Amino acid sequence: MSERKGGCLCGAVRYELKAEPAVTAVCHCTHCQRQSGSVFSTNVVVMAQDYVQHGQTKVFEDRGDSGQGVHRHFCGHCGSPILSTIDIMPGMLMIKMGTLDDFSGIAPGIEVYTDHAVSWISPIAGARRFGQASG
Repeated sequence: MSERKGGCLCGAVRYELKAEPAVTAVCHCTHCQRQSGSVFSTNVVVMAQDYVQHGQTKVFEDRGDSGQGVHRHFCGHCGSPILSTIDIMPGMLMIKMGTLDDFSGIAPGIEVYTDHAVSWISPIAGARRFGQASG
């Protein structure tokens, strides 16, 4: 695979992915809706060791349904959301797909929190759907 790269809107945060995503997930939960400023968030999931970041992010400490921490990293200059780490998924990073330089070859494999999806969003062809988290 060729290395994937991405970054924030202003360029203060750049990153490289050393492996292809394990999965691509669309999340319709209310926290992702608010954090993304959209009606869902699309995330590529990678192992932490396959991610190299240049530049610093700020972190908003959130809580998921489990009560466990969700650490939402964003650029402190332009506000672009970059990634999230979730305490119940140690060693994994949820990279915001919209920050990738190139989306080719990536398609969502799952949709989670579809019980919060807006009615005018159709299911994604080929993606498995879960009403809550994909547990």
